[in-house]
Amino acid sequence: MNHKNDKELQEISFRDFQGLIRNMYYEKDHERGATGTFLWFMEEVGELASAVRSGTKEELRGEFADVLAWLTTIANVLEIDLTQAVTEKYGSGCPGCGKYVCECPDSGKP
Repeated sequence: MNHKNDKELQEISFRDFQGLIRNMYYEKDHERGATGTFLWFMEEVGELASAVRSGTKEELRGEFADVLAWLTTIANVLEIDLTQAVTEKYGSGCPGCGKYVCECPDSGKP
């Protein structure tokens, strides 16, 4: 029987995380589809919002991980490589001003 504490924790890259989530959940996620998966994602975002208001660091870590996992699940269902998407959008700096330390006015994105 595998428990979280039975294994030494290892850091995981974003690409590896997306593969891990795909391996664990893809069949269920694909059957549920992007819309159903998005609804689960939004539920997790709500739980994160509650944790931001009054959660402990441990609760926050868990909720951030859940939100990231469900976002990754949506990407898997839609066949989006998140490493590629993040690299293309943010790899050369801020998408607005192009700098690595954003100088965009506070009134606009980002």
